[in-house]
Amino acid sequence: MGVIKKIIRWSRLKSPWVLHFNTGACNACDIEIVAALTPLYDLERFGVVLKGTPRHADILLCSGPVTRQVGDRLVRIYQQMAEPKFVVAVGTCATSGGVFKGCYNVKSGIDKAIPVSAYIPGCPASPKAIIDGVVKLLQSIEE
Repeated sequence: MGVIKKIIRWSRLKSPWVLHFNTGACNACDIEIVAALTPLYDLERFGVVLKGTPRHADILLCSGPVTRQVGDRLVRIYQQMAEPKFVVAVGTCATSGGVFKGCYNVKSGIDKAIPVSAYIPGCPASPKAIIDGVVKLLQSIEE
């Protein structure tokens, strides 16, 4: 591996940019994701920065189940992200459909639409669990 590639890999691991996308959840996981980004939990100490566009993001944090209305949008956002890209399913709804599973408008969890790199269970997932999941994802990328 060349020196340039090592520097790029190191910089991606030390400053991952995340994009938060709600696919139709009850907003409890969204509140916890935003709480993880506040100074109380300080996800930025790991270099994680919230971005507003998929073109700049390395990690897609998804909360909520995949609905028929948002499925195509989720795939489009995933396709707009640059390689290497990673997806984290946050909460029970994102991992399996949760309490919305079986509803007429809900397909299932995020992994039915796009590949998922990490799952963070919980209803809602706590900020500590979100931080732990993102850090473990970064460690698995490093290895």
